[in-house]
Amino acid sequence: MTKILFICHGNICRSPMAEFIMKYLVTRAGRADEFEIASAAVSTEEIGNDIYPPAKRMLAAKNVPFSHHAARQMTRADCAYYDYIVCMDQSNLRWLRYIIGDDSDHKVSLMMAWPMTNDQSQITNIGHIPDVSDPWYTGDFAKAYDDILEGCQAMLKQI
Repeated sequence: MTKILFICHGNICRSPMAEFIMKYLVTRAGRADEFEIASAAVSTEEIGNDIYPPAKRMLAAKNVPFSHHAARQMTRADCAYYDYIVCMDQSNLRWLRYIIGDDSDHKVSLMMAWPMTNDQSQITNIGHIPDVSDPWYTGDFAKAYDDILEGCQAMLKQI
C-alpha cells in the first residue's frame, strides 16, 4: 500500500483539498485499495478545525467528495510511516525541516514538482518549483484547486 501525506501550513485549505482530490482520483481509477491518503499541518494554529468553508465549497463545486476533517500537525512518526510527504509550498518545506530534520529517505517533495517530471527519481529535486497558490491569502480557491488537481493527477500517473 502506498501512503501519501499532504502538507500545508494549517491543514484547513490546501492539504485537505489535496487529500480529498487524491482520494477521489484513486477511487475513480479503481485503485483506492492501493493507497492510504491523509493530510497534516506544519503549524499548530488550526489544530482540530475542519476544512475552511470556501475550500469545502470548491470541493463541492467540483463534485469531489469530502468528510469531516480535524486539522492536525505532522509528527516525526509520520515521516517514518508515510511513503510520500508532499508539501504545498517552500515555506511548508522549511517548517517541515524543524519537525523531521533531514529527509535522508527522500520522501519529501513539493506538489508542483510532480507535473514537472515523468521521472519519479527526480521528484525530490526541489530547485525552482512553483508553490501551490495559497487561497488563505489570495482568496482564489479555484487556482489552488487547479494546482492541486494537476499535482495529484501527475502523482497518480507516476506512482
